[in-house]
Amino acid sequence: MMNAERERLREDAAREKNWKRWGPYLSERQWATVREDYSAGGNPWESFPHDHARSRAYRWGEDGLLGITDRECRLCFALALWNGRDPILKERLFGLTGPEGNHGEDVKEAYFYLDSTPTHSYLKALYKYPQAEFPYARLLAENRQRGLHAPEFELADTGVFDEGRYFDVFAEYAKGSPNDILIRITVANRGPEKATLHLLPTLWFRNMWSWGEVPEMMKTKPSFRMQDAHTIVAEHERLGVYQFAYENAARPLFTENETNAERLFAAANPSPYVKDAFHEFVLRGHEAAVNPAQTGTKVALHEVLQLDAGESRTIRLRLSAGKETPVKAFGSGFDGIFALRQGEADEFFDQVAGAREGDADARNVIRQAYAGLLWTKQFYYYTIHEWLAGDPAQPPPPPERWQGRNSAWQHLYNRDVLSMPDKWEYPWFAAWDLAFHMIPFAKIDPDFAKHQLSLLLREWYMHPNGQIPAYEFAFGDVNPPVHAWAAWRVYKMTGPSGGRDRAFLESVFQKLLLNFTWWVNRKDMEGNNLFAGGFLGLDNIGVFDRSKPLPTGGYLQQADGTAWMAFYCLTMLSMALELAQTNRVYEDMASKFFEHFIHISDAMNAFGEAGLWDEEDGFYYDELKTPRGRQIPLKTRSLVGLMPLIAVEVLKSSQLEGLPGFTKRMNWFLRHRTDLEPLVTLGRLGVHGRRRILAVVTQERLKRMLRYVLDEEEFLSPHGVRSLSQIHRDHPYIFHAGQEEHRVDYVPGESASYVFGGNSNWRGPVWFPINYLIIEALERYHHFYGDDFQVECPKGSGIMMNLGQVAAELGRRMGSLFLRNAQGERPFAGGEARFANDPHWRDLVLFHEYFHGDNGRGLGASHQTGWTALAAPLIEDMLSTWQPPDSA
Repeated sequence: MMNAERERLREDAAREKNWKRWGPYLSERQWATVREDYSAGGNPWESFPHDHARSRAYRWGEDGLLGITDRECRLCFALALWNGRDPILKERLFGLTGPEGNHGEDVKEAYFYLDSTPTHSYLKALYKYPQAEFPYARLLAENRQRGLHAPEFELADTGVFDEGRYFDVFAEYAKGSPNDILIRITVANRGPEKATLHLLPTLWFRNMWSWGEVPEMMKTKPSFRMQDAHTIVAEHERLGVYQFAYENAARPLFTENETNAERLFAAANPSPYVKDAFHEFVLRGHEAAVNPAQTGTKVALHEVLQLDAGESRTIRLRLSAGKETPVKAFGSGFDGIFALRQGEADEFFDQVAGAREGDADARNVIRQAYAGLLWTKQFYYYTIHEWLAGDPAQPPPPPERWQGRNSAWQHLYNRDVLSMPDKWEYPWFAAWDLAFHMIPFAKIDPDFAKHQLSLLLREWYMHPNGQIPAYEFAFGDVNPPVHAWAAWRVYKMTGPSGGRDRAFLESVFQKLLLNFTWWVNRKDMEGNNLFAGGFLGLDNIGVFDRSKPLPTGGYLQQADGTAWMAFYCLTMLSMALELAQTNRVYEDMASKFFEHFIHISDAMNAFGEAGLWDEEDGFYYDELKTPRGRQIPLKTRSLVGLMPLIAVEVLKSSQLEGLPGFTKRMNWFLRHRTDLEPLVTLGRLGVHGRRRILAVVTQERLKRMLRYVLDEEEFLSPHGVRSLSQIHRDHPYIFHAGQEEHRVDYVPGESASYVFGGNSNWRGPVWFPINYLIIEALERYHHFYGDDFQVECPKGSGIMMNLGQVAAELGRRMGSLFLRNAQGERPFAGGEARFANDPHWRDLVLFHEYFHGDNGRGLGASHQTGWTALAAPLIEDMLSTWQPPDSA
C-alpha cells in the first residue's frame, strides 16, 4: 500500500530525489577499529585507545553521539555534553576494549534507538547522561578484577541513575526535503534537584586533507564560517554549500578536525586549533583553544542549560542546502514538519506491523526493533591496499603488515553505507549477520535489502577465489553460507509470485556459484561431501577452537558444516528451478544442485556406515578424524547437531511440470539409486496436491531429534532453543588430548571460556539467527507433512502440536523476551526494576546479541538490532497467527 514514506522510497530508488543522502550513518566507535590501526602487531585496542579519540583525527571514518552524516561521511553532526563534573566532554560512547572487559569488548552507556523511517525522514534516539561524574575509572577497575564466571559490571550497577539523577537527551531529526534536515535536541532533568548541562551540538568535516595524495583529497579544504548571528555556512567542494541555522543564544566555537600531536606525541602542532579544542575551552576555560576568526573544519554551539527538577528544554537547529534552504528557518512550519513526519512514520509502520487493538506494547517493541535496525546502518570505508601501504603524508606502516591481517584481500575496496551488527561493539560488517538483517529489512526497504546482498558479491568485495569477506578482524574467516538463503527469502518477500525481481535473483545466483565452488574446493577435506568450515560463526560451541589446528592433529568432519552445505545446495536448487521457469538453461543447474544435495545428505547419513548420525542417541555429532585414521564422535548435544534440521525444501508439482529436463533427470536418479529412497519422499497432502520433500533428516529421525529440541530439560528454554542442551550442566562432555582436558559445560550466561576473547558464548544461551532458521524449517516440514504429523510440545506436557504450531510456539517464546509479562517485566532486562516500574525506562527496549538460556537476560552486544531485529517479524507473526492448541 502506498503512503508518504513508500513514495519517498520509490523516488529514491528511481533517483528522482536523493532521500537517503542523509541518515544515521555515523559510527559509534571509530577508535580501536582495524581500519585505524597502523601498528606492527595488529592490536587496534592498544594502537588507538579511547583516550586518543578526542584528540586524534580519524583516517577512515568518524564517530559521534546520536549523530547523522551524509552517505559518504563528509559532513557530520552529533552531540557533545558536559555535566560539569566529567574529566572529558561526552562526545562519543564509552566502553571497555577486548582486554579490559571480563567478557570482551562492551559498551558502558545507556542509549536507545526509538524511531526511524527507511529514508530517515524521521529519526529519534535517546541518551541517558548521568549528573554525577561519569565512572570511567570504576568501570575499568571493577571489570578488570572480575573473572569469567562473574557477570559484567554495568553502568547502572555504579548507581549513577539512582534517584533519577541523570539527563534524558533526545535527538530528533526530520527532513523537510532530501537536503533540509530539521533537528530538535530535547534535554530533560529527571533528577530531584536543579542541574546544569553544557550542550554542544557539533558539526564537522571528516578529515580528508591530512593524509597526502589520497583518492578522496580535494583541491580546496572544506570550511565553516559565520554568515550572520544565527547562521553558519559549511562549504565543501563535492558536497556543496550548506547553511546551519540556530535560534538559541549559544556561542559558536570553531577549531580544526586535526590531531593534537602535542598532547599525544609531544610533537609540534601546525595549527593551535585542534580536534580537542572544545574540551580545553569548556572544561578549562582556555579561550585560546578556539579560533577567534570563527572559521575552521569543526564547529560547536555552546549553550549552558540550567534545568529545574523535572524540567525539559528543546533546542532547534536546521541544516539545509541550496534551493532547499527555507527563507525562515524556525517559523511555525518547523514543528509542523516534525508532526507531519511523525504521523507519516506512524502510518508506515501501522501498515508494516498491522494496527490492532490491545497490542500497543507489542507494536512499541516492533517499532524499536526496526528503529535499531535502521539506526545501525553505517558508512564503512576500508581500502586494503591503501591501508597496507600507508598514507603519503604519514610515516610508512611497519613492513610486517604486508604479511599480516587481511593482506590477502588487497582487491577489497569498501566505501558504502552498510548494515552493521552493532555500531559500537561491531562497527564493521559481518557477512552472515548482514544476511539475517535483510529479512526484516525486506519488509520495510526492499531495495536496500537487495542492494546489500548484491554488494557483498561484487568483485570489489568477494575474493577472486569466490570467498565472501567475513568481517574486519579477519576477512578470510569462514561464516556460515547463509547468503543464498537470504537472497532467496528477500526475492520472495519483495514481490508477488509472477512479479518478482528475476534480474536480482539471476545476478546473485551467478555470483553465488563462485562462492559455492569455493566451499566445495576449500572445505571438503577428502572430497567425500563432509565439510569442515572452521568455527562457522558459532565461536566457542565446539570441544576445540575450530578455527585453529586441533590439539590431536587431524581434522573435523562437522555436522553443522555439512548441514550448512546441504542447506546451501537446496537453496541454490530452489533458485535454479525458479530461474528455469523462464530460462531452460537453468534446468541443468537445478539437476546439479539436486544431485549434490543427495550426495551430501548420503554422506551425512551413511558415509562409513552411519555418517555423522548416532543411532543410539538419535542425534548428529561432529566427528574427529585423527592422523591415524580413527573416527571419534564428539558427543555434545548442541546446535551443531541440530543444524541438519534446517536442510529441508519442499518442491511443488507446479514447479516441475514445465521442466521436463530436470524432472526426467531427477526421476532417473531416484530409479537408479533406490538406496537413497529414505532421503526423498513423495507425498500427497489432500488439497495441497503432490509435493516432494528434500531433507537431510528423515521423518523418523525428525521425531527423535524434536524430542530433544522440545524438552525443557534439554534445548527448550522459556525464550527459545538453547545453543547447548542443559543436560551438560550436570554431565559435561570431557575429551582428553594428551595431558590436556577439553570440556564442554552448559553455560547459560556469559562465556566461561577465553575462546574468541571470552566475549561470545554458544554453550547455552539463546541466539536469534539459528532459532529463526529452525522455525522456518519447521514451517517447511509442516507444509509437507501437514496437520497429522504431531509432536508433544513441550515434552511431558501432554500437549500435541503439528509442526506449524511448534514453529509458532518457538516464535512466541522468542518474542516474549521483549514483551511485558504478568509482572510488568521484560525478560531481556534481567529483572532490573527500572524497565518494569520507572516511567522513563519501562517502554525502552534493548536487542542484545544473545540471551541467557534460563531466564532470557540480554547478553553480549546490547544494541545488536541487526539479527535480533528478527524479533519484529516473529512478533508480527505471533500477533496475527498464533493460536494455543488444545490440551491432550
